[in-house]
Amino acid sequence: METHGAAATENGNAAESTRAMISREMVRLYKETFGRGPTKAHTVISGDLVVCTLENSFTPAELNLVEMGEHQRLRDVRLFFQYSSEEEVRGVIEEATGRKVRAFVSGTDAAQDVSTEVFYLEPDSA
Repeated sequence: METHGAAATENGNAAESTRAMISREMVRLYKETFGRGPTKAHTVISGDLVVCTLENSFTPAELNLVEMGEHQRLRDVRLFFQYSSEEEVRGVIEEATGRKVRAFVSGTDAAQDVSTEVFYLEPDSA
């Protein structure tokens, strides 16, 4: 069913607001977890999938690891810290979407300073 007019605008604004809230909260959590928040954040929600892309978040020490070619070491450290705050990260998504997160996957491209947080939601019961 296609939605037109004010209802479509209202639904679009609500979805945009949800995506913006998730992006803001992920930036806040990165800042708290890593000591520096990303300068660019973007969230996409499609069905049962939420993808947050965060860029330019490495600390000076992490940038030194990149310069040394220690990409795997940087990914390992990032992953450790991401999963140490998993409960809070899941809570952000669950609060924003009103749905339970069934799976969480975190990854970082150390060469490009791009991280992605992927959340698989339980099917919508509505």
